[in-house]
Amino acid sequence: MDFVRVADVTSLPPGTSRAVVVGRYEVALFNVGGNFYALENACPHQGGPIADGWIEGLTVTCPWHAWCFDLRSGTMTLGDLAFIPRFDVRVEQDGVYVSAEPVTR
Repeated sequence: MDFVRVADVTSLPPGTSRAVVVGRYEVALFNVGGNFYALENACPHQGGPIADGWIEGLTVTCPWHAWCFDLRSGTMTLGDLAFIPRFDVRVEQDGVYVSAEPVTR
């Protein structure tokens, strides 16, 4: 699988997130305690920007209508009612790399 460099490790401090472009995808990139996670940057409910959501532990809450998703799997925390496609993330030296395609469920 191909990976794309999207950020420097130091440009995304723990507890923060941002939207990045990976090929044809807009991806929400999160740093939680030094671990990086990536989800497609669109809530399945109405397309809210997940990168602008609230991070609590390993959960992100959509800023538009408060749907919550597990950053590790992209699955809605209230059950398997909805999910956000997730991307693999690698950290190599000072760079953060995201897979060019989402991971299949």
